[in-house]
Amino acid sequence: EEVKETASVLSVHDNSIKVTEVLKDGDTLTFIIVSQKLSGTGEYHVDRTYEDFEWLQQHLFSQGDVPGIQGVIVSTCYSLMYLLAGFLALGECQPYCKALETFLQQVAAHSILSKNKAVEVFLTSSDPPGRQKVKKNIFNRLSQAVEEMRKEGHKDVDEFFQNERDHNLVLTGCTKTAAEKFLDVVATEQKIAVACGHFSTALHLCVEPGEDPDKQAFSRVCVKLSEVFESIKKNMTSVAENNVNTLGLGLDLESRYQEAEREMLFRRTCKLVELENARRNVEKAKPVKKAMEEVKKAAETEFEHTSGVAKQEVKSTINNCIPHFDVSFHSELVC
Repeated sequence: EEVKETASVLSVHDNSIKVTEVLKDGDTLTFIIVSQKLSGTGEYHVDRTYEDFEWLQQHLFSQGDVPGIQGVIVSTCYSLMYLLAGFLALGECQPYCKALETFLQQVAAHSILSKNKAVEVFLTSSDPPGRQKVKKNIFNRLSQAVEEMRKEGHKDVDEFFQNERDHNLVLTGCTKTAAEKFLDVVATEQKIAVACGHFSTALHLCVEPGEDPDKQAFSRVCVKLSEVFESIKKNMTSVAENNVNTLGLGLDLESRYQEAEREMLFRRTCKLVELENARRNVEKAKPVKKAMEEVKKAAETEFEHTSGVAKQEVKSTINNCIPHFDVSFHSELVC
């Protein structure tokens, strides 16, 4: 079902959007989203899955006739979902509910993206939009991948954007790797905590009743060791939780921002290629030069709009949207 993009106004307060909880049913994650109606008469309660977020992501840039839309930076949800699945297995979901909540609030507050009808449908419709069948064509994906490889190395005419592309290329790989490695560290900490809990329980099973002094002495040792490992378990669990809520969330946010900026810069590069092709066609065309001039002028206008929005997005996001995380840790093991 196609979504028509019109200049609509959201019927919810953007800062009232909350992801209150996440439910896990096998491999399916369901997020409960609550938002306050602008009319003040109540709230919208909707449940959304990964497919729904994917649907929203696909439609955010479908407003092809909106000037500058290709220059907007929107943090992607895809990498977040993979990390989220890992943290849910560890019992950590609140930080990522907050991350999705921030993502939705930023989209709803954006002057361009909030006009997309898909945002209103996502936040208010009781029907699950993403669970409709999305048209997917393997040949389209292959041709798109080839096109991306061809345009990825296209030299930019603007030094600002060329430097930003070079900088982003390095940071994208580094931040993604750092986030994944840090997730491995947190997972290991959780495993250590679980192992300490199991060992603490096993030591309790070694306690034997009776009057034998040797058995009583051995039982006392087992009880004391059990308490020690239970303390280690609690401490390690606290360390893992603190790591997730500080550096873990910060790395994931930075990783997703770099991915989103990379996609925006690529879209702008595509517009640059279109503009250069239009200029070449004008030079080659003789009988139809007037028509080619109009195509070139339209491409120039669209490229200028995209570049203007892109430059503003890069500067404003760096200055205002990336929070500073307190990355101090408390990792003492109390025995």
